[in-house]
Amino acid sequence: MSYHISKTVKGKFDDVHQQVVESLKDVGFGVITEIDMKEKLKEKLDVDYKNYVILGACNPGFAYEAVQMEEELGVLLPCNVVLIDQEDGNVKVSAIDAQKMMSVVGNDKLDAIALTVNERMRQALDSL
Repeated sequence: MSYHISKTVKGKFDDVHQQVVESLKDVGFGVITEIDMKEKLKEKLDVDYKNYVILGACNPGFAYEAVQMEEELGVLLPCNVVLIDQEDGNVKVSAIDAQKMMSVVGNDKLDAIALTVNERMRQALDSL
């Protein structure tokens, strides 16, 4: 069972990173958190790792609507988008599959929001 929507993009990691942030913005999502795993793993464990960034993407309208239906839903927010350097001139970009994520909640009222979020994430990835 896949829990993400993915696309491999040819390009330099930093360039793809900027493209992803812009493509998310274009479909109504802002990046509200950013974790540089390479940096954190070096800092905390003194290990070298490839470029790997986790972006926390949020559409405030969808988030507000969702927490009105399911108050504890915040534990699943924001929607994560991961950029993984394939170290061959490609970057894998993966976004959470909101429909799969929401299915664990067991609240059918969230289905429409999850479908819309997935459509927007696919649009963002398709534009890369």
